[in-house]
Formats: sequence, C-alpha cells, structure tokens
Amino acid sequence: MAFSLDIRSHSEIGLVRKNNQDSGYVSPTMLVVADGMGGAAAGDLASTVAVKQVARVDSPRTGEEMLTLLAGAVSEANDELADLCVWDHSLEGMGTTFCGAMFDGAQLGLVHIGDSRGYLMRAGKLRRMTHDDSWVQSLVDEGRITEEQAAVHPHRSLLLKVLNGQPQHTPDTQLVDVELGDRILFCSDGLCGFVSDPMIRKIVRDNDLDTALELLIAEAHAAGAPDNVTVLLAEVVEYSEELAHLTPKIIGAAAITAIPEHDVTAPLPISSRDLADAETGPTGAPGGATRAASGAGAWTAGRAGAPRHASLDDDTPLVFDSEAEESARYAPIDPASRHRWRPLVITVVVVLVALTAGVFGVRAYLDRQFYVGEQAGSVAIFRGVPDSLAWVKLSSVQEATNINVDDLPTIYRSAVDNSIQVDSLDSARATVAELRSGANRCIALRARPSTGTPGGSASPTPGASASPTPSPGAVPSGSASASTSPAGSPTPGVTASESASPATPVPTVTSGASLPKVSEEDCS
Repeated sequence: MAFSLDIRSHSEIGLVRKNNQDSGYVSPTMLVVADGMGGAAAGDLASTVAVKQVARVDSPRTGEEMLTLLAGAVSEANDELADLCVWDHSLEGMGTTFCGAMFDGAQLGLVHIGDSRGYLMRAGKLRRMTHDDSWVQSLVDEGRITEEQAAVHPHRSLLLKVLNGQPQHTPDTQLVDVELGDRILFCSDGLCGFVSDPMIRKIVRDNDLDTALELLIAEAHAAGAPDNVTVLLAEVVEYSEELAHLTPKIIGAAAITAIPEHDVTAPLPISSRDLADAETGPTGAPGGATRAASGAGAWTAGRAGAPRHASLDDDTPLVFDSEAEESARYAPIDPASRHRWRPLVITVVVVLVALTAGVFGVRAYLDRQFYVGEQAGSVAIFRGVPDSLAWVKLSSVQEATNINVDDLPTIYRSAVDNSIQVDSLDSARATVAELRSGANRCIALRARPSTGTPGGSASPTPGASASPTPSPGAVPSGSASASTSPAGSPTPGVTASESASPATPVPTVTSGASLPKVSEEDCS
C-alpha cells in the first residue's frame, strides 16, 4: 500500500548565532537536513551545495534505486565542495552534515553522514534511524561512556565524518520500512544536541504536527538555542493526491545563499575574430572552431560544412572546453588543410598552461598544510599532507625536534603515530610544546623511585578519573564550540582515566587544540 507524508518544517538562526548555516529541503518524495560548519569558511555555502545537489535528483523512485540516486547526489555535492575549495582557498575548512531520505510510499531510502539525526516514532516508541559520526558516539559504542554522559560531554560536537570534499568520507545508507501512523523527525544538532530523546519522544507522541513542531523549537530555546535549529517533522498518512503534489520547499541557508560560479575553465587570450581570420578555409568555410550559442560559450567542432551558431566577427574571448576539443581531435581531417597547424599549437599551449597552473595550485595548497608526526623515532613538524602520490611524497620535514616518541604518554604517542593535522605552523609548534611537556612529565614519573612498605609491597595511590578526552584535533561541527573549558584546556586536577587506543578513530585537527592531561597510567 502506498502512503503519503504530511510534513512540517522549520529552520532558524537560534538565540546566539549571527547567521543560519543549516539548510533543509522537503517535498512529497524527499526530506533533507544539512548542518553546515566552518564559520567564516562558509558553512552556509556547504549546506546549500548539499541541499541543491540532491534537490536536482528529486523524483519518484523505489527501493534500492532511491539509495543509489541519493547517495550519488551526495557524492556529487562532496565533489563540488572540493572544487569550490580549489577555486577559492579561503573556503577550505567548510563542510556539512547530511541527513536525507527519499520516499516511495512504503520505504525511506536513508543517506546519512555527520551528527544530524533521523528519528522514527512508531506506537509511541522513538528510535534513532541514524548513527552519529562523532567522537563521543565512538566512546559510547566502545562502552567507555554512557549515553547520559555523552549528552553533556564537552566534546560531543567533534565529528569524525562530514561532507568536506574529502573522498574518504562516505555516507551510510539504509532502507527503512514505514507504517501508517509513523512519525519521522529529521533535525540538526541544534535540537537533538540540547533537547533529550525522552523529551523529544514525549512532544512528538502527545501532540499534533503543528503543536509538536512549535514545542520542539520552544524546548531548544529553553536550552538557550546556542546553535541553528532545523526540524523536519512528518507523519505517514493514507495516500493523498494533494500531499503527493505539494510544491517542494527549500529552507534555511539554502533559501538565500547562491552558489558562486566556479568553472575551472578560463577565457583564452585570443578573440573569435582572430581565430576566424586564421582559420578561414579556401572556400570560405570555417576550418577551426566556432563558438556555440549555449550559455557558457562552449566550443563546438567547426570542421568544414558544420553549422555556425554564432558570429565570429566580434572580439569576445572564447572559452576552452576539453570535451568538445576531444571530439574535434578525432574528427576526419581534410588532407588539404593538414598544413594548418596553428589550432594544434594553440591547443598544446593551452593544455600546457592548464597543467602548469594545476601543478602550482597543488604546490601552493601543500605549502599551507602542516601536521605533527614521527621522523626517525622523534617528533617532527611536517609541511604538506601525510600521504604519497605513487612514489612522490606529499610532505617534508619543516622542523625537527629532540622529543623521543617513546618518551611520550601512550595517548600522545598514538596521536603522533596517526599524524596530528593542524591548520598552521604556529598551531603545530603549540602542539609540539604540549607533546614536550607530556614527554617530560613521563620521563620524570618513570625515573621516580617506587615507594614500598615493610612487607615489600607498594600501596597503590587512588587517582581521580574523568571522562575520556579526545586525541588532539577533531573537526568541530559548526554547531558547537570544541573547547574543553573557557581557557581551552582540561580541568585542573582531573586525570584522564582512559588512554586512546589504536582502534579509536583519530579525528582531524583544523586548529590548535589542547592535548589531554597526562596521568601516571599514560606513562606506564
């Protein structure tokens, strides 16, 4: 049996933020929430890219086809974010969560990455359909902290996976069956990060859609609404022609944010008149390329006899299009025109210029990347990224240190082994200073003689414990601060009771962050 969705939606800045970086999209066949991050680096643009990419593919689909189509659109959004960062380096650091689903009348095709959530209410019981891609959630999964501790953990907004142009960040997908009367809630962490699941369940269960939406927003405000708040609330109802033909709606940042043109092509330094003069054949037919009348001025093969779509008697710069040029390359060539080699020379020059620009662009990008890692058993600051391209290393040692990796606390050593990515050389030096402090602390503890009792056995000294502190440098979402205290460092006197293990995901640093306090256990 086919059902319809009765949908309510709302997106707002909240009570603290200066702009809304959340975006949303609703239609009879799709629900999407995207929570942008990056602050000045355009989190609103990132969420806009995600929403507008998936909105383009919104159409009636069924089953696995929904997952294929939606996941493909999310991948396209991720690629576009990468292109935007290459086009404008000031956008580096932007990203977005994504929680979206297509609806075929019987199932949801759910695609998710980040910490925006999808809930399903059935028979009065609320369950999460999504799994937070956050560092704190990984601690819950490992049994190191409880859900209650996670809800108030100072690092609950540090994310392990988002859409930020990196190809290794892939979303989770699943098909979810729906039943008549089910209620579906998609929201950014401006709601679920500050309003508890039991409160959400009570509100969604006990009220009609309009009232429930208002009360959810009111609860977020009561919690201070420190983040943008976006909520989509839908109920599965009997099929309705009216609901099935409602106009799709974009909300939040995507409703007011334009994606800048960022085509990587550029005008050639020649005019169409010059090209026409050089390429007119013996019969007067064009022997080179003509400018098509399509929007961006793409080139089309202009072999003899081809139709001309635009005049070549102006000085308008022409735009190079590699796909059209590829078609021209393999088109039949008139033997009488083989000596006309100038178009080939122009093409070769353009390709060489593009390749040279690409090499310098990559070099410029790598020169702005830094990380702290291991070099011959010692801690070192590297410029570049901890990867290689074939046999070419993409990093070099910027500054060596005399800090022995083996002297580091266990949690620090694990972080260094996995490379601590930072956003500047100053952040790298600050991280090295904290590593040095931790190493000195461990050296002193290991050198301290043990104190024994007359019976020959040492009395253990109980130590205070606290919830685990993440390895340095997780990516903060745009929805909350990542600092551990107003001073940006762990609470004095509290000892981390658990050290990071290799199995714990190591987040990526985007700015300098304080390392956890060292305990005696870390130095054992």
